[in-house]
Amino acid sequence: MTNTTKNRGWTVVLAALGVNLTLGVLYAWSIIAKALVSELGWTTTMTQIPYMAACAAFAFSMVPGGKFQDKLGPKPVIMTSAILAAIGFFFSGIFLTVPGLTIFYGLIFGTAMGTGYAATTPAAVKWFNSKKRGVISGIVVSGFGLAPVYIAPLTNFLISSFGIKNTFFAMSGGFFVIIMSLVSFISNPSKDYVPAGEEPVKSQKASTVNYEWREVLKTKQFYLLWTMFCFGTFAGLLLTGQLARIGSEQAGFVSSYTLIAVYAIANFAGRIGCGIISDKLGRMRTLFLTFALQVAIFAVFAKLTTPALLMFGTAVVGFTFGGTATLFPSICIDYYGMKNFGLNYGMLITAWGIGGVFGPLLGGLVRDITGGYGISYTTSAILSILGALLCLVTKSPNATTEKNISKVKAATEQ
Repeated sequence: MTNTTKNRGWTVVLAALGVNLTLGVLYAWSIIAKALVSELGWTTTMTQIPYMAACAAFAFSMVPGGKFQDKLGPKPVIMTSAILAAIGFFFSGIFLTVPGLTIFYGLIFGTAMGTGYAATTPAAVKWFNSKKRGVISGIVVSGFGLAPVYIAPLTNFLISSFGIKNTFFAMSGGFFVIIMSLVSFISNPSKDYVPAGEEPVKSQKASTVNYEWREVLKTKQFYLLWTMFCFGTFAGLLLTGQLARIGSEQAGFVSSYTLIAVYAIANFAGRIGCGIISDKLGRMRTLFLTFALQVAIFAVFAKLTTPALLMFGTAVVGFTFGGTATLFPSICIDYYGMKNFGLNYGMLITAWGIGGVFGPLLGGLVRDITGGYGISYTTSAILSILGALLCLVTKSPNATTEKNISKVKAATEQ
């Protein structure tokens, strides 16, 4: 691989990171939700309805988004994402009602997130060899996790200065321009491209496994992975959807941005850190450790009633949640191959959407009914225990194939 080609790969990675930094506004929803409660008199549960719709639309739109990325390449998919984001934000500013925000922020902007997200990771990963899948995936998806560091204070400033309506209008134009500017730098490598350190295509034929989506659905591993992804997402999104209120009510935070920034930075660290760790330790072992950390922290989360303790607990959840966002796409490639990764991962990440609906819904209902979040934390801990146990029984569907390949290689070398 020449220096020019290597630089091209990193250009794609950085541009894809930039797209996800823009689309990651979802994780700053608690700032908007807090304003909807204080300025428009919404209940906590009401504020979670558009957020739940966005989570669901994000996940389920990745199925067609991934399919079109595999077929057409990333550019048209990301351009579609930019257009949908602009439409979603613009009309959210016009229709400031529960149905209005559910349709335009939830469904339309949620679809923009899903289609854009579906096109970034596959394009970037294809430029690098398999030994770097974890870290490259981690860098690209880290933009989604790190976004609240700038979006939360920006959103807070815009709302306090210009109101919620004009905030949506500003985001509509700004995000459209940014994404359209970055899309020109994102592309797939040519079909005959071989990353440095990878075997040539002819040598790979015996060992390459590329599942079609129908074949993926016939493996029990898909359903185990889907369930684990759903459990991990439930816990993480329950927290992010209401983090601003949890901070002020549970630990007396005056500035909601501080806690959101802690979560975002930890999320960013988890996406890159777990990618690096999993390249060395293995995907499933790393995933087990993330679930184990979630069990420990959610078991005591209700007792984190000082700013320092709550920041620590939030950082742990952010790190583990970010880690799952890196681990599952890497596991999907390891198990089912690169060729149809966009569609295959699109099917897997529907688990994210289900977790993103029921996690915030439970958190909102529990808060409105009980005045706290204790039941939500306990539920998250139990689901994390189940996720950890599933890690222990989930093995690659290609284990037998890989053993046969190793025998063939050994015989050839003798």
